[in-house]
Amino acid sequence: MNASSLPREESMPSTPLIIGHRGASRDAPENTLASFRLAFEQEADGIEADFRLTRDGHIVCLHDAAAFRTAGSNLEVAASTLAELQRLDAGIWKGDRWRGERIPALAQVLELLPAGKRLFIELKCGAEILDPLAADLARAGVPADRIRFLAFDHLLVAALKKRLPDYRTCWLCDYRWRGGWHPPAAEVLSRLAGIGADGLASRDRAILDASLVGELRQRGLEIHVWTVDSAKSARRLCDLGVDSIMTNRPGWLRRSLDLPRERA
Repeated sequence: MNASSLPREESMPSTPLIIGHRGASRDAPENTLASFRLAFEQEADGIEADFRLTRDGHIVCLHDAAAFRTAGSNLEVAASTLAELQRLDAGIWKGDRWRGERIPALAQVLELLPAGKRLFIELKCGAEILDPLAADLARAGVPADRIRFLAFDHLLVAALKKRLPDYRTCWLCDYRWRGGWHPPAAEVLSRLAGIGADGLASRDRAILDASLVGELRQRGLEIHVWTVDSAKSARRLCDLGVDSIMTNRPGWLRRSLDLPRERA
């Protein structure tokens, strides 16, 4: 049995998971090992992070195509080596306390992941990342049910399902795509079916209501929501019964919602 055939109750608890969006990124520099460690200290059930492929075939954790915003360099990930990128300081922009934080490789993030915690891997490039991704995951030995792949590119979602069928892959949707595309719920559901996605990773928008969540459930699909830093919004999502809530403030949100910790 592969992961995509597991019934929901075996893969997700009944209360939503709290997932640190780029780690505990309100308090620490996003997409760094320090941010991930802090998220786990704040009792996050998992972390979400962004990954790209370097020129020399390594997978690194960085949201933007270039390192300027978080590391003060115009180096582009796709045109740079791992060594070049890891010489940059990815922490000082958030405060002197974080000086010396580096852009981590996926292998380092997988090594950091505590037993029982989850990693949501958002892929920010194309299908060229699939072979290095498979190799990193094989070396790390993290159970497949602790990993979720996320991608905006629906064709990449389909390719992930073909290349790594034992892992669950969710389509990211903001409902306002390039060219002014604003898909209704029926179109979202149709696309999920067409690409064989295991679920929807949705922006917290009004379209995500009881009707849409109910239809996702009828189809056996997961629902993960980003990025939620409001207790009021998070309570609405709890009432809807989503699987996880991604937040920049995992510790604060858990306390605000008075959620129990997940049993590993």
